[in-house]
Amino acid sequence: MSDIALAFPPAAIVRAAIAAVWLYEGLWCKVLGHARLEAQVVAAVPKFGAAFGGPFLKVLGLVEVLLGTWVISGLAPGLCTVAQVLLLACLNLNGLLWARRIIHDPAGMIIKNAAFLVLAWIGGTLSGGWS
Repeated sequence: MSDIALAFPPAAIVRAAIAAVWLYEGLWCKVLGHARLEAQVVAAVPKFGAAFGGPFLKVLGLVEVLLGTWVISGLAPGLCTVAQVLLLACLNLNGLLWARRIIHDPAGMIIKNAAFLVLAWIGGTLSGGWS
């Protein structure tokens, strides 16, 4: 059987997929508070977690919503990709450092986030706009 040639999806589809992840994680999980595990992870940070965990998650959620909006806009896609990589790497590193025992599948988290960042990298190579 021969291989089937597939066309690369339009930039709008790639951006929408990336943005959907940030909007879901930011708005649904953090701002609206539908991911209790994330609150537990933040609360596990010594000295600050219990006191500032709730407000921190809300602010982080808003940052993620803004990041999703940035992805959708197509403005400065390379810089946007760098921001995504830095934020996700920082979140993963701190999660593993302070709350590894709470994260049910740390290896799976890293693998899924690495795959997501490959998609973000692809998005970062696309020119601005919705073409």
